[in-house]
Amino acid sequence: MSEKMIKIYLYTRYERFWHWLQMILIAILLVTGLEIHGTFSLLGYEEAVNVHNFVGITWLIAFAFFVFWIFTTGEWKQYVPTTKKLFSVARYYGYGIFKGESHPVPKRKNAKHNPLQRLTYLGVAAILLPAQMITGVLYWTYNSWAEWGLNALTLGMIAFAHMGIAFSVLIFLVIHVYMTTTGHTIFAHIRGMITGWEDIEEGTIVAEWEQKAK
Repeated sequence: MSEKMIKIYLYTRYERFWHWLQMILIAILLVTGLEIHGTFSLLGYEEAVNVHNFVGITWLIAFAFFVFWIFTTGEWKQYVPTTKKLFSVARYYGYGIFKGESHPVPKRKNAKHNPLQRLTYLGVAAILLPAQMITGVLYWTYNSWAEWGLNALTLGMIAFAHMGIAFSVLIFLVIHVYMTTTGHTIFAHIRGMITGWEDIEEGTIVAEWEQKAK
């Protein structure tokens, strides 16, 4: 990568706070969830259940605030899916990155996520996580199902769905952590999510300014 790197302020304090809070909450939920299913013994079954339930409700409330934030600030536009340059991005991650090529869709203030990230994050935020929360709440309120007319559901069905989605979230996290290492340095993206400042190729910024000036 021969382009000179310059810094732009990309991530707000709330975005960074939400990112790291969610990471901590999901990590705790995964660990306690696995213990509840007997994978290992760390806190003890009863304490693991209590922690899992408390953190799950905390995550649900925090997620509601996040949804409120993206719609009141207009940040929801960052997640609108597009197929423009989607295949170029897929090719880059599958081949070009190993050849030292520049990213086909560099980050910008008004486009923090490339097309592949938009599709992925939208699917995770709009489908995967809400499904996990819904099955978790159903699992937690099992004794109220009869009152709510949910007799068609079974505990085994909800437990299977909840665990299956949890593994999907775990797979996403593993891939996400790997993707954070694909910046111009191994910790560049992680540093950006800590400080808010991201390193961008100078040519990208110049081209964007010229485009706006037209």
